[in-house]
This record gives sequence, C-alpha cells and structure tokens, in this order.
Amino acid sequence: MNKQMQQYRKIRPFPRFLAILTGGILYLSLSTSLVIAEDAAELLQLAGTQGGLIVHIGCEDGILTAGLHAGDQYFVHGLDTDAAQVAAARRQFIAKGIYGPLCVDRWDGRRLPYTDNLVNLIVAEEPENLSEQEILRALAPRGVALIRVAGKWKKITKPWPAEMDEWTHYFHDADGNPVAKDTLVGPPERLQWVGSPRWARHHDHMASMTSLVSANGRLFYILDEGLTASIQLPSRWRLIARDAFNGIVLWKRAIDQWNTRQYPLKSGPAHLLRRLVAVGDRVYVTLGIDAPVTALNAATGRTMRTYEESEHSREIVVSQGIVFCVADTTHSLLPDWRRKDTFVWANTSKANPGWGWKGTPRKIHAYQADSGNLLWKVNAPVAPCSLAVDAQRVVFHDGEKLICLDRRNGSPFWESEPAPTSLPVATNTGPRVLIYQDAVLFTGNNGKMSGWSVKDGKKLWEQKHRPSGHMSLKDLFVVEGLAWTGAIAGSGNDGAFVGYNPFTGEIRKEFPADVQVHWFHHRCYPSKAAGKYLLTARNGTEYVDLEAEHWKPHHWVRGGCIYGVMPCNGLTYAPMNACGCQLEAKLTGFNALAPGPLPPLSQADLSGNSRLEKGPAYGKTEGPAASPADWPTYRHDTARSGTTASAAVASGLKQSWQTKLGGRLSAPTIAAGKVFVASVDSHILYALDSQLGRILWYYTTGGRIDSPPTYCKGLALFGSADGYIYALRAADGVLA
Repeated sequence: MNKQMQQYRKIRPFPRFLAILTGGILYLSLSTSLVIAEDAAELLQLAGTQGGLIVHIGCEDGILTAGLHAGDQYFVHGLDTDAAQVAAARRQFIAKGIYGPLCVDRWDGRRLPYTDNLVNLIVAEEPENLSEQEILRALAPRGVALIRVAGKWKKITKPWPAEMDEWTHYFHDADGNPVAKDTLVGPPERLQWVGSPRWARHHDHMASMTSLVSANGRLFYILDEGLTASIQLPSRWRLIARDAFNGIVLWKRAIDQWNTRQYPLKSGPAHLLRRLVAVGDRVYVTLGIDAPVTALNAATGRTMRTYEESEHSREIVVSQGIVFCVADTTHSLLPDWRRKDTFVWANTSKANPGWGWKGTPRKIHAYQADSGNLLWKVNAPVAPCSLAVDAQRVVFHDGEKLICLDRRNGSPFWESEPAPTSLPVATNTGPRVLIYQDAVLFTGNNGKMSGWSVKDGKKLWEQKHRPSGHMSLKDLFVVEGLAWTGAIAGSGNDGAFVGYNPFTGEIRKEFPADVQVHWFHHRCYPSKAAGKYLLTARNGTEYVDLEAEHWKPHHWVRGGCIYGVMPCNGLTYAPMNACGCQLEAKLTGFNALAPGPLPPLSQADLSGNSRLEKGPAYGKTEGPAASPADWPTYRHDTARSGTTASAAVASGLKQSWQTKLGGRLSAPTIAAGKVFVASVDSHILYALDSQLGRILWYYTTGGRIDSPPTYCKGLALFGSADGYIYALRAADGVLA
C-alpha cells in the first residue's frame, strides 16, 4: 500500500464493504466493525474499470483521487465545490509532478462538465444535488457509477443502447457487409474527442493507419508512429487501444515488421486492412508481417494465446467462436519493396499489379478461438479481401469463381460457374464477397455485380456495378434490405444511387444526388454505412439518407487513405491522414464525431452575468503597456507576422539562463519584464523573470493551455480547454 493511501486511511477511514444485491442494484453497506478501509484499487476492482476516464466527485484533499490513477491507462478528474480544496489538491499534485492526467477542478454540484457518453467510472462521495439522470448522461455505455449515500455505496451500470452497434472487422462483421446496425450514427454536429497524431506520415507513400476496429467500447488500430518530419526516418508500427467514447489510450503493442513505409501511394495493400479483428474482450491480430495470429486481452493487450501453424496469415475473420485465417505458403515480399522511380505515379503503376496476387496457392485454417485447437485446414487459392463467413458457410473467390465450404469441417458445399475477376489482383483492391441471408453478392472489379444462391451456388442475377471508390476496394453493401450501387468514383459521375433486390436483382429504388460536390475523385477508400445512411467520400464525408433520398455533405472531415471512416458506437471515427486534398477545410488528428441534436441553451446559460466569474484582482489590474521591443502575443502581433523591427538581436548569441519546467511547452510571449509560457498538458501558465529566468508565479486552470497568453496593459489573457477565457493580473498571477 502506498504512503498516500496509508495517509488517506489514517485521516479519513473508509469502512469495509458488505455487498447486498437488491432489485438489480448492488448496495455496499458499511460494516459495523471499523476495520481498515478499502483502497482505490479495490474500488477499481469493484467497478471492473480497467482504464479510461475516472471522475471523483467530492475529491476534497485529493488523496483518494490520486489513488484512482492506477496507471497510464487512466485519466482521473477530481471535482469539488470548494475552491480552497481544489487549490490545495492542485498544489499537492503539481509539487509531486503528477498533474495533467490526474487533475481537479471546481464545479457547481449539479451539472457534470462532460459531454454525453464520456466517463468510464464515477466515484461520488455524498452528492447532495447530483441526480442519477445526470450521472447516467455523462457515463459511457457500460460505464459504472459508485455513489455513496447515507453510508451506503450504490453501483450503477449504464446499459449498452439497443440502437448502438460495434465494428469488429474491416467489413464490419464476418459476413462482408460494411454496414453497422447503428441508428444513432448520423451527420456530425460536435466533436466527442480528438486524438493524436495530427497528421499521418506522407501522402505519397504507405498509409500510416492500416486497420481500425471496435468492440466492447474500445478502439483498436495499427499505426505507424514514426516521425512525420521525413518518410526516410524509421517506422514505429504499433497496435494501439483507445477507449471508444473518450479516446484515452489504454495500451500499445509493438509490431516488429510491417510493410515498408516506402510503399507507393494508392497501392494499399488492401489485405492489411483485414489483419485485425476485435470480438468481445479479445483482439485477434498478426503482430508482424509474417507473424502468426495471436489473441490478446482487449483490456490490457496481454497475449492470451498464439494459434499454431498460422504463420504468414494475411487475413483474419472471426465468427461465433471460430477464427478463420487466410495464409500464404511463403513469407511476404512487401517489405522488400524499394522505389526505383522518382515520379511517384511510376512507382504506383508498378506496385499495384506487379506486387499483387497472381492466383497462387493459399491455405484456410479454422481454429477454436478459446482453446486455440486447429479444427481444419484447406489448401485453396483465396483472392484478397474475398473471404466471408456466416453461421453455416465459408465463401470466397479463388480468382476464377466462387467457392463455398462447410464451416464445421471445411468440406466443399459448391463451386459457382465462372465469375471472373482481373488477375493479378492489384494490391490496392480485391474482389468483394458478401453473404446476406440466402444470397451471396459478388463484384469482381469488372463493372458488374451479381447475386448467387447461398444454398447451391446458382447464379440468380447480374446487374451493372456503378463506379465507386478511387484506386481502392469497390463498394458492396446491403442497407435496409437493398443492395446499393452508386456512381461516385469521379467528378464525371452523376452520384445517382440504385438499390437492387439482393435476391432477384430487380431495381427497387433509384435517386440522383441532390447536391453538387466539387472534388475530382472520390477519396481513396470505399464507402461504408450505418443505419439509414451511406457514408460516401466524394469530397469530405457525405451522409446519404436512403429514406429521404438526400445528400448531406461535410467537406471538412474525411478518413485516412485506404481505410476511410468507421461508423459505430453512435459516432463517426475519422482517422488522421496526410492527404493534400482540400487542405483549407479539413480537420486534423483522430476525430470522433457525434451527431445532434445539441443540448438546448437557456438564456441564463448565455447571459454574461452567469458566465463571468470575478477574481480577487477584478478591477485592479492596471500595468504598463507592452514596449515596442516586447513580444506580447503569439507570433508577435494580431497579424501573426512573426517579425519585429523594434528589437535588435546580436549575431553572437549565448545562453543567459535556463529554467526546466517539464512537459510539453507552448511558444512564449514576452512583455513587461516577464516571459509567459504554458505547460500544455499540466494546465499551468508560468511567468518567469525575463532577465534571470526564475519562476515568478504560476496559475493552474481546469484544462490544457495550448497557446501562450496575450499581454495587454497589466493583463495576461488566454484560453483553456476547460471552456474559460482567463484574465490574470500579470504582476502576480492573481485572477481578475
């Protein structure tokens, strides 16, 4: 037990629990014997929380708050109505160098300062005016609240909404249909969270993100964390887990070797998208370009088992407790790629066909997911990205035709008549196979789409497959009972969508695009869908409402090349990218976008009186104006010129002083004899003596400060991610 917790127990006994289950709610009654109290680890165990955002309400001295920060996978936010308690806790954490991922703030005691569905665990000590409805609003699905009321602890778990879906495979699920059964996903109106990095590595080479899936309220993705300064610098491939609702990084696993970062643009490889699957509390992945398939604990990243004979696996599909792997017979040649041309498109034109699949033999392995036992294996050529599985069958394309196997033992059910696809299959694409009820849908990159009987492989229909995607996998999905195809690949296409009966091929619905989008080709990834919306990318991200037959474009958000966006958990996830397409109107970073409606604002919320908080220095801030030689605002002036004509700088520079503040620092501003700089992640604004470098004062806010203040006539003015604009008296850092 750490000293902080020992001190906490001495000062503030926390009696042992007696668990009673009543009416579906767990009450934790106080034991009459005043024995040693449970510590924060036991609270975490009781809640079952293994990472994410924890909120401690009524944090007081902050000792228990600190104990809840049990590792880097936790972000702990303490709340208290007493400003003095908040200030004392902040001082304590800052002195110990732990402020930032562990922080405290003041609140009004009624309304939690969080967006909907954000918090994983709320620990509330004797909340007087906090309603259970407000707690449930802030909790993420499957989040937990431990509420202490009248000496009892009540455990509340927020249920997973029936309208919300996961996204376990690249094509959503094992059946190959990239459509979430998520009616909460819709056109975005706010940000749920923003993650790093801001940019992918390089537009003209290998996409930095190659996979993204979600299960049980977590995201998992494979990303090259190598420096964006130059693509010549080494790769740092990682499998990363985040909380799906607040974006907190839960864990990372290193990937020793992946595809070379030099691989040319718009070349995929598309099959890399299919090497990561998450189902329940397990993640299935190849942790290397030729590594075997491993199952990881989704909460911790720890290896649970490795599946024997699964080396050289190229794709993974998991269905009802069975892991299906498509494996090559030799090592991958992808890491051997080297550029031979200075013109980027020359590299692309060689890589796509030259390094594609030529119909060579492969193997399908089926494993029991839990035990790792090999159930069966079959030698068969399997075209990239074509394997689909349902409750009875395994269907794939072998380069010439469709083949269906019995999922129980791998024995053949049927082979179709010839259904050609182009060989070699280029690395940026592949034939698409989708199982929907009694039909198998297929498109082979030849301008046609067709339906086949899942029972005997007989061809049911064939129709025109309208041009989709751009140098990537082509669209194939069934949404609201219809198989849709849209002419959206380039600016010359009209954007019209047609919905076919998936069993007969009969046209059931057709409508044109009712908006104009101006980019010259679709983004370099296929469309996906959720609920009633198709998510296309002719420009940014368009939400095509199939019921209203209406396009709603969002030019300012798009996904990363090859992968695209992911709609699930009631959100739209748009990963970082390095594309230069429409740079002037594009979000950067890893964005989780939430739909409306936005909560209504009352006149009281909007009034200046309700939002203005007066500090001790209010009306007492007069000070000198910035001199011409000062640097009083970010990049010197309101034009952000970054230049000054008033200060002479000698050519022979030498260091006058150095002060270590720690953490990630903002740019500085200098005025009135002071240097102002923010420690971004620890929420601290520092003022230093400009001649000596010693710290004169510091001020802590409730959120990150990513920019330095502007100095104006004795005031230091700046914004914080806690939602406030601050005015401090520059002389001593007292709040005005």
